[in-house]
Amino acid sequence: MEQPDLTILIPALNEEATIREVLERCLAIPLSKQIVVINDGSTDSTAEILKAFGEKIEVVTNPKPSGKGNAIRKALNLIKGKTVIVQDADLEYSPEQIPTLIQPILDGSASVVFGTRFAKGYPSSMALPNKLVNFLLAISVRILFGKKISDEATCYKALRSDVLQAMNLECQRFEFCPEVTAKTFRLGLSIIEVPIDYVARNKKEGKKIRWYDAPEAFWTLLRYRFWKPTQQLQEQSKQSASTHD
Repeated sequence: MEQPDLTILIPALNEEATIREVLERCLAIPLSKQIVVINDGSTDSTAEILKAFGEKIEVVTNPKPSGKGNAIRKALNLIKGKTVIVQDADLEYSPEQIPTLIQPILDGSASVVFGTRFAKGYPSSMALPNKLVNFLLAISVRILFGKKISDEATCYKALRSDVLQAMNLECQRFEFCPEVTAKTFRLGLSIIEVPIDYVARNKKEGKKIRWYDAPEAFWTLLRYRFWKPTQQLQEQSKQSASTHD
């Protein structure tokens, strides 16, 4: 069987209002793809909705909520695509943008692509504290790694699958994002940013990230600033960088 172009990982916790539409739109993406949903302890009708899609998707089930990072890590060994991206189970991010994000990787011109929400400034739907945290995260990346990116915390992080699997992720919750950012740079790889559309939702609408995830994000960037890849990973990253960046 030919390797699919894309694996979409979808962690989901109590997303009955949106998960069906998310999956329908992901399935409509005009690329060969694998879709893996991690049902992270949902207590609503998410599980029943997932069953209705049958063999079109793969489902991993956690009996209790374990956190976004844990959910993603549980699915890493299932990845079959050349590229991989995480799709949130809400509709803050439009799945129709995924082909544009992964194209530089499929073309061989990049190993890691971030979808930036801030190419045209901060979205009006984003709360002021979130804008401030995102600004400070971008500054932190510049200070710690000497790299300029506008949107460190974007959900849309597309990577070559072998690059993500080589990172030996340890994340539990939303620190998935800063861990991937930090380890990308520590592997000697570059990040290309592609503008995306984004519509923020609020806590009442189910947004799960909380204020205490902000200090965890900063600590994660600092912690992995000193992460040392194994010699094998270093060699792999050098080869990847010379070939793709």
